[in-house]
Amino acid sequence: MDTTNERRKLERFSIELPAKIELASINQKEMRLTLFTKDISSGGAYFRTEKPLPVGTEVRVDLVLPLDKLKKFLSDREKVTVNVTGTVLRSEPQGMAIGFSEDYKFRPAKKKGKSRH
Repeated sequence: MDTTNERRKLERFSIELPAKIELASINQKEMRLTLFTKDISSGGAYFRTEKPLPVGTEVRVDLVLPLDKLKKFLSDREKVTVNVTGTVLRSEPQGMAIGFSEDYKFRPAKKKGKSRH
C-alpha cells in the first residue's frame, strides 16, 4: 500500500496552528521547536522552518487548536492541545512534512495562572 498517495487523498487545510515539536537529539538531550503549520490534514502537517529536521526523525507534536466556535462545549477553556507522534517524511529548505501516527490524545489547554498540580 502506498501511504504517500493515501495521505494525499486526505483533505488538507491551509491554516497556521502553533505547535511544539520535541525530539531526542544525538546526545540524548531533549530538543523542543516552536513552529507553525502551513497546512494540515488528519494524516500530517507541513511546518515552516529554516532548519528542517532530517527525513526519518521521530518526533512528538503538540498542536494547539483554538476552539472559539466550540466554546460552549469547553466551559471556560479556550484551547485544546492535540498530542501526537510522527515522523519527518520530507525535508526542504523552507520547511518539513511530518506524517502523524494513529495514536493521539486531546487534552484541554491549561488555564492561565493555574499550577501544574
